[in-house]
Amino acid sequence: MDQLGFQNQFLTPKIKPLRDDMIVIGRAMPVLETDTLDNTSTSSNAMLKKPFGLMLEALDQLKENEIYLCTGGTPSYALWGELMSTRALQCGASGAVLNGYSRDTLGILKLNFPTFSYGTYAQDQAPRGKVIDFRVPIKIDNVVITPGDVVFGDIDGVCIIPQEIDKKVVELALEKVKGENLVRKSIEAGMSSVEAFNKYGIM
Repeated sequence: MDQLGFQNQFLTPKIKPLRDDMIVIGRAMPVLETDTLDNTSTSSNAMLKKPFGLMLEALDQLKENEIYLCTGGTPSYALWGELMSTRALQCGASGAVLNGYSRDTLGILKLNFPTFSYGTYAQDQAPRGKVIDFRVPIKIDNVVITPGDVVFGDIDGVCIIPQEIDKKVVELALEKVKGENLVRKSIEAGMSSVEAFNKYGIM
């Protein structure tokens, strides 16, 4: 992506897998959260009168190989839990990526549902936060995520591949892997790092 001019595609390194061997890959289903006070029963917005806002609707609309990717609220409560993971699995979703915390960790690990978050924190989102929209563009720090973008994450971080370049990125990534394998074999055979870089242009 750097070669294609997309040089800011990794989400904050605070977002990590619940277990080191978890890998997530799929299409983004962006979800927008906001902080709320426990007085929304007086709101003129019917959506805010719901305990979780539009969270249940967003969850039910997850499609096969999609990733629930949520941001917007302050990290003072969990954005994801075991029951949400159970429903997401039923929908065929690939995982959850959260710009905040997750909860029910043992349950999620037992389900083996790929979940990436700041870590674990038991405090629930209701009544502290609600989902106010989904399948809309969102932004995490300086990374824009639109519905359908490719999301890939492992122990080293989560990156967003814009869907308009996803095929080219995969093609270039496979080429780079081949080159890196040649570099590794050359170094193992005694070539210096300077020589290897001058020959292959990869390090």
